[in-house]
Amino acid sequence: MKRLKEVAKAKKAKVKELLKDFGVKIYKDLDNDTFPEVSIPSRSVSNIVYNKKLRQYILGNGVVNRSSKNVRHLRPFTQLVWIAFFINKLLNEGKTSTLRDVYYSAQAFSMDFEDQPESDHTITDLEALLTMAREDFNVYPEERSSVFGDLTIEYTVPGYEGKRLNLSDHPDGYLIGPSLSSAELVKTTAERVIAVEKGGIFTRFVEEKVHEKFKAIVVNTAGQPPRSTRYLLKRLHDELKLDVFILADGDVYGEHIAMVIKSGSANAAHLRELTVPDAKWIGVWASDIQKYKLPTDPMTEADIKRCHELKRDPRYQSDIWQRELDIFLKMKRKSELEAFSKYGLTKITDDYLPEKLEIAKSMD
Repeated sequence: MKRLKEVAKAKKAKVKELLKDFGVKIYKDLDNDTFPEVSIPSRSVSNIVYNKKLRQYILGNGVVNRSSKNVRHLRPFTQLVWIAFFINKLLNEGKTSTLRDVYYSAQAFSMDFEDQPESDHTITDLEALLTMAREDFNVYPEERSSVFGDLTIEYTVPGYEGKRLNLSDHPDGYLIGPSLSSAELVKTTAERVIAVEKGGIFTRFVEEKVHEKFKAIVVNTAGQPPRSTRYLLKRLHDELKLDVFILADGDVYGEHIAMVIKSGSANAAHLRELTVPDAKWIGVWASDIQKYKLPTDPMTEADIKRCHELKRDPRYQSDIWQRELDIFLKMKRKSELEAFSKYGLTKITDDYLPEKLEIAKSMD
């Protein structure tokens, strides 16, 4: 526990120091009768590049300059400074906040954000400026993901330090919030992690004791997983040396969810600790829809457009990803994880999952 606590403490100290440097620069500019300005790494599509060595998207060298001298820049510049002030306040008081809280807190200071997305965008700008994650700012989203399995954790958050629990103790699983994702991973008998897109399938896996039958920790990503969930998946892989397998719906968005876990998202290209490049996407593949004769729905025009977009994405150029996209485009049908219930509620755990885990042994 000491190691993880020290890492977290060092990160908080680094954020506070960076915020201080940011503030000092503004004061010096004002003292020197100079309009304060800031250069932020650009998060535009043209400045997001795929790094083959890291196997994820990163930011290029482009920057966005914002000067208080420019009337058009004054509002976003002021918003950024206020966010920095609020984050510093959180850290000094040892408090946490949700993204939603930040948006409403701004109103108490007469800080004008048009809506929460604008507030969230400014927080991400500060992340890019400081090269630190919002979790290091003590700011978190509303979490939806959960985890279940034989894993003993030890909390590191104040008030619960040293308290241990096993993640198989609660039949609904445990919410993957900041206290869990920052806990020490003490011990486990698990040999793998199975990440599933749907809460219903997660519940089915718990009921069918997938954690025992397959010696697995089961994670419900609740769609595209939040950062804390991706961070936990990375920790389970890196610290406990567990293989990570991904099960998502048989559609282009399920394929993308798997890739986000493997190589990150464009929106988080300025961060590093969120990817599991060795994770394996084991389904539902487009070819599985055909093989298992699953019930389907027609793909929409938006689905087809997204398929073509992913085919051009550098992350999807290997055989399996291109192959499955081509099959989707050819049959123009999609399916869901729950479609296996056509053959009985336990078809997915009795037959499909063991078959796919066996196939995964031969995957890169």
